[in-house]
Amino acid sequence: MLDAADNSHHFEFDLDRGIRAQVVEKLERSPRLPLTKGTGPQASGIYALYLKNKLVYIGKASKGTTKSKRTLRSRLSEHVTKIGSRRNISLADMRCRYLIFSSEWWVFAAEFALMVHYQPEWNESGFGSKVPGVGRPGTHRVSRWDALFPKNS
Repeated sequence: MLDAADNSHHFEFDLDRGIRAQVVEKLERSPRLPLTKGTGPQASGIYALYLKNKLVYIGKASKGTTKSKRTLRSRLSEHVTKIGSRRNISLADMRCRYLIFSSEWWVFAAEFALMVHYQPEWNESGFGSKVPGVGRPGTHRVSRWDALFPKNS
């Protein structure tokens, strides 16, 4: 849980400097934590997931723009559940980092900047909550992520 005095995760942009450089710098200085249920605050922000020390996914949690009001804690917990139900992967090998933003606009800008910078392999693999084509009538598509890490039987 985030201590109110802990500013290591909170982030505000210096508008005189480039967004990407700032958010990459701040993310890389933030603590790398085990990916477990309850990790992260009930706030909006961005997060990075690591598999065996390799950054594999960048995501966002935006509690003010969706009906589900997803927070960092709820998004990270969703990933814990998903990864925990898969083969060929272990939660013990996963770590995460996150940054908190006071503005929903900055959440979107920071996520985009980090995805452009890192180009994580799980983004657009079917790991996140949106998989193009899956679930549509007549579509039996299996995502790249599902092929690598099939569900436990």
